[in-house]
Amino acid sequence: MKLAAIDIGSNAARLLITEVEENEKGVPQFNKLNLVRVPLRLGFDVFETGDIPKTKINKVIETIKAYKHLLSIYEVKYLKACATSAMRDARNAEDIIRKVKMETGIEIRVISGDEEASFIYENHIAENLAKDHSYLYIDVGGGSTELTFFNAGKLVFKESFNIGTIRLLKNQVNDKLWDEMKEFIKLGTKGINGIIAIGSGGNINKVFSLSKKKEGKPLSLELLRDYHKEFSSFSLEERMKQYKLREDRADVILPAIQIYINVMRWADIEEIYVPKIGLADGLVHMLYDEVKAKKFNASTLVL
Repeated sequence: MKLAAIDIGSNAARLLITEVEENEKGVPQFNKLNLVRVPLRLGFDVFETGDIPKTKINKVIETIKAYKHLLSIYEVKYLKACATSAMRDARNAEDIIRKVKMETGIEIRVISGDEEASFIYENHIAENLAKDHSYLYIDVGGGSTELTFFNAGKLVFKESFNIGTIRLLKNQVNDKLWDEMKEFIKLGTKGINGIIAIGSGGNINKVFSLSKKKEGKPLSLELLRDYHKEFSSFSLEERMKQYKLREDRADVILPAIQIYINVMRWADIEEIYVPKIGLADGLVHMLYDEVKAKKFNASTLVL
């Protein structure tokens, strides 16, 4: 069975195509066939002006058209297409969704921050980890950060904050927002020791890759601080050259690391695991469950 998810974020749009096969015990195995990322950078316009400009609208439409061709080539039958923080804030989001639907037949659903946090958990990473630990999912995007906290295998909280890498670059995150996140985390994790972080997002994946750590090994808070200090010592151009980063990664990686550091500090966390998951992965897992149960919600598209 071939499934796909489109995730239109504040920094980039992603198409994930996955083949799902069940083993002899009926347990699904998710095999990634293709992941395509296009740096649309919608947040740079939306968080400053409140709208997505015509040039970017055309890029969104052309991107979805290209994705549709790939869906056809791979013979994908089911799809979920969602948009997050930038489209949540864009005044002209409805108009863009209408144009995309008209030109491609694909309907994009703008999801709330709360839904975004839930969909990321659909990866069920914590189910394979020791039950005697508490786990805090931290997903840092261009427009928002989603936090989902589990203690003793039970959901304690899930919350979305409008603190993201692009908002930070645009100086649109004030002390009040930071304080709200800090107080929420401290209150929600009070009295709980030994919390382990699970990080998702392109920036933490890149840091993990640069660290040369073995798959399944965590990054320490101290290492993140070292990387933040190191990256801060270079200009954008130097960062791109030194670490072989694209510009659309080199500029957002520094504020992303700062967000992870702050969240981990406030939750008294020393280590973060990076299992290379994201919203698109969660959407595919959710889509598989729907297909199996033959219960589709409004965001499921049958191709």
